Amino acid sequence: MFKKGTIVLIPFPFTDLTGTKVRPALIVSSNVLKGEDIVLVFISSFKVKNLHLTDLLITTSHKDFKQTGLKEESILKIDKIATLDKKIILGELGEISRDIQKEVDQKLKIVFGL
Repeated sequence: MFKKGTIVLIPFPFTDLTGTKVRPALIVSSNVLKGEDIVLVFISSFKVKNLHLTDLLITTSHKDFKQTGLKEESILKIDKIATLDKKIILGELGEISRDIQKEVDQKLKIVFGL
């Protein structure tokens, strides 16, 4: 069973729905949700210089980087959200720490204006 804070590998849809690309993604939905769907945010490798207000950079020097299972510095694109069926998850990479989860939660509040 996949839980909030787990980083998975999944075919993530393009925002224009023309296709998908296998990417790491972070599960942000609560474990109390019923059914086969989960809510995820997109994770991208760090290649841009300008971060958006809702981006969260995870560097390789971060004390909790190793447990994420990510291979390189990455950006959690908190504004790139998708609800997808659990069945299409290709594998589990790792998980984020409680400290990172708190930052993700704050970014989600910004995204949704909460």
